Amino acid sequence: MVSEESPLLASAAHEAIYDRFVSDQKRWIVFLVSFAGLLPMFVQATFVPSIPQIAKDLNSTHAAVSLTVSLSILASAIGALVWAAYSSFYGRRWMYLWGMPFLCIGSCGVAMSASLRSLLFWRFVQTFGCSGGIPLGAGVIGDIYKLEERGTAIGVFLGATLFGFAVAPFLGGAAAQYWSWRNLHYSLAVWGLLEMLLIYLSFPETSHPGTLGIDKLQRRRLIHITWVNPLGSLWLLRSPNLFAMLASTLVLITDYVLLVPLAYTIGVRYGITNEAIIGACFLPNGLGNFIGAPIAGRLSDIVVRRWREKRKGVWFPEDRLRATWIGGLVVVPLSIGASGLITTYVGGPVGLWLNLLCLYMNGMGVDFVFNPIGSYNVDVAHSRSAEATAASAAIRSLILSAATALVIPSIERIGVAWTDIIAAVLALIGQGIIFLTIRYGDRMRASVDVGLSTTENNS
Repeated sequence: MVSEESPLLASAAHEAIYDRFVSDQKRWIVFLVSFAGLLPMFVQATFVPSIPQIAKDLNSTHAAVSLTVSLSILASAIGALVWAAYSSFYGRRWMYLWGMPFLCIGSCGVAMSASLRSLLFWRFVQTFGCSGGIPLGAGVIGDIYKLEERGTAIGVFLGATLFGFAVAPFLGGAAAQYWSWRNLHYSLAVWGLLEMLLIYLSFPETSHPGTLGIDKLQRRRLIHITWVNPLGSLWLLRSPNLFAMLASTLVLITDYVLLVPLAYTIGVRYGITNEAIIGACFLPNGLGNFIGAPIAGRLSDIVVRRWREKRKGVWFPEDRLRATWIGGLVVVPLSIGASGLITTYVGGPVGLWLNLLCLYMNGMGVDFVFNPIGSYNVDVAHSRSAEATAASAAIRSLILSAATALVIPSIERIGVAWTDIIAAVLALIGQGIIFLTIRYGDRMRASVDVGLSTTENNS
């Protein structure tokens, strides 16, 4: 049990564990997990622009086909919990290799679907298969990078994956406009197959020696199958520290408030009807993600080192959260608030370009909050980092699915400006929760013991 009086200390006891891989190997591993992390983003975000074409091909309605979006969010939440829980028993490498066949088969099934029922089934399988990309990737980075290097590596990882979230709608829209939604999903199957081959040939197991559940068995069969409760990961959220980090959802909502109704806000306001061009409007946000995540990661590492030096070697995990201030207090609220006002009151090319600038700044600002929090979750639950990330992602997905369902009705009822201002206020509330965690984090850790990191299992 970590007491309030004894803050967590960094230790050099496990230096050798992080030196198992040389720098080039670590960079290759980060590339592979980033490549895998892109997949769920592409699977989700390329689908939405294709809905009109899919509805036409299947003789269905837009509303009916849109059910697959909610279903994929559910599949993503379930899959993240399953792959993360089993990765703590069997290892990261095996979970990647087991998940990719689901993706490949599901993608081919989606491409060959001739009815809505078939589409719904295969869409669930497809999303379930790739949903381990984010939690497994975060776990891998926690396995191979030391505390003071972890933020930068997670920044690169999240930057690549979030960039995919913004690029994917453009590619999905272009495919719907000029190619075929079926061919798009065949392409995703090929991508999954390539990823599976790369992992099989060049991805080592990164879990720390002796920490996997299967390593602790006194007896094991040649093919050992064990039931692992995937919902057990959610029990980690008993920790007030991990639960409070769901505040990042209030900041991430601003991304969805800007991007989900983009065709109805920026598209309608500035007369953009071409699906590919509307998809291209997502790119500034993705560019902001891509640039902001590595910067935010490096900044959070710098903050950790400086506060640790200031305390003469004593480490408080919440120090990393101090790097969220610039994004959560300034960039995110101002960018989304300004976008709502610009869309409402500024027309023509000037209004469009200012909106694209707001999308870029929002992408950067969200990363300045999301990245330190992602690293913090890995820091404080290091031995179960993939599970902590998956639990947070699952709850976050459910909150976002409910929130995004309210965006367009809100715009229709109170307008773009007020909807965006409300989202800005929610982001500020989220930042307030983060401030309370920084201020009282030691007491929060002491209140509930869920096996948070100590000097013996983190460094």
